[in-house]
Amino acid sequence: MDTYAAWKDGQSTPVSDPIYPKRGTDALDVLHYDLALDWSPSKRVLTGKATLQIRPTKDAQSFSLDLVPYTIDSVTVDDAPATGEVTKEKLTVATPVTKDKPFTLVVAYHGKPKTVPMPSKRGDSEPLGLTVDKAGGLWTMQEPYGAFTWYPANDQPSDEALYDIAVTVPKGWSGIASGTPKGQDGNTFRYQSTDPVASYLTTLAVGKYKKVTAKGPHGLPLTYWYRPSDKRALPILKKSPKYLTWLEKKFGPYPFPSGGVVMVESESGMETQQMVTLGSAVLSFGADQFELDVVHEYAHQWFGDAVTPADWQDLWLNEGWAEYAQLVYQKETAHATDADLDAWLRQSDAALRKQYGPPGHPKPSEFAMSNVYICGAAMLRQLQSAIGDKKFFALARAWAQEHKNTQQTRESFTEFVNKFTGKDFTKLIDAWLDSRTTPPKSLKESKA
Repeated sequence: MDTYAAWKDGQSTPVSDPIYPKRGTDALDVLHYDLALDWSPSKRVLTGKATLQIRPTKDAQSFSLDLVPYTIDSVTVDDAPATGEVTKEKLTVATPVTKDKPFTLVVAYHGKPKTVPMPSKRGDSEPLGLTVDKAGGLWTMQEPYGAFTWYPANDQPSDEALYDIAVTVPKGWSGIASGTPKGQDGNTFRYQSTDPVASYLTTLAVGKYKKVTAKGPHGLPLTYWYRPSDKRALPILKKSPKYLTWLEKKFGPYPFPSGGVVMVESESGMETQQMVTLGSAVLSFGADQFELDVVHEYAHQWFGDAVTPADWQDLWLNEGWAEYAQLVYQKETAHATDADLDAWLRQSDAALRKQYGPPGHPKPSEFAMSNVYICGAAMLRQLQSAIGDKKFFALARAWAQEHKNTQQTRESFTEFVNKFTGKDFTKLIDAWLDSRTTPPKSLKESKA
């Protein structure tokens, strides 16, 4: 691995996803993506050169990555020409690879972006991946997948990698991506992620944006990208230092070297790493709801981004924590009581379990329904009641900090809770994740 030592922080242990097994592969561990992207608004054409450092996890005569059918201009493996073909949203390269012997893949491609359907029945469900807006701009929403609509990717959560992204756009346009801003070179905007990123947490946006910079807690660099039509969002975005300071008090230090928000033409919001993607349509629900969405997506920087689920079976591990952070913020700012929160959570939990089932068993066609949010948050609320406020938030901080830049599971979370508290909460966690009805209030730790 000496040749690839610079990318060691991008090493993961990929698994085959049980919910969306056709996306991604456990045969490859991508360590680093270097993406050079050029967008032509007038032609609606994306031209890309993707350089991937890859560690095979097994011997194989060929290998595949997720990619929509762009025109492939060239493929090389360790500088040698290779044959690459895209069929059924897979780029297959007919070159043998050896387990744990890293190689460099370079793919040059171009074409018109194509989105893919979202496997969900949510009210804000929309096509996934790289979307072209009416003005010729670009934006992305890509959970549980969709990164493969703009670059060749191992598009599943268990394979996190480091990133360098360069976006070239016409004069007067801006290119925005996830990661730390590394400056502008002519019409090329550069970003770097030195902490590993799951593919669904990357973002790309292009448009005629305005930019506001600010400082968050401890001098954290923040950037807000908006268009003239997004001006209503600015007063709330400018409160980001306040939101992040509140989140730090609850969950520990902000986990990344920069942060910010980019506004796009979406119905939703997404916790894209270091650069949250927020849909302008959310503003139609009012300033209070937009503020809560901002807090929710920032909370994900700890829960989902810094600590990522190994597969989509455990989406509750992301959304339960972020939803609970949002609810606690809402409770405190509205001066509500614990009893108010308890009553609302239990009532909502009962209805959602009846409609969608338990949060630990999501259906492939119903991605990210409300049960994984609210029911997961209700579980955390009962855990907090069982161990007390001080111990609970100490647990939350330890979970986020001790597992930063890792992929975690239900089993590892349960083990951590039991070890941290010195008590056995396995039955409580299992009941909240598996039961078709709301678990009783009396359920606490198991007796030794």
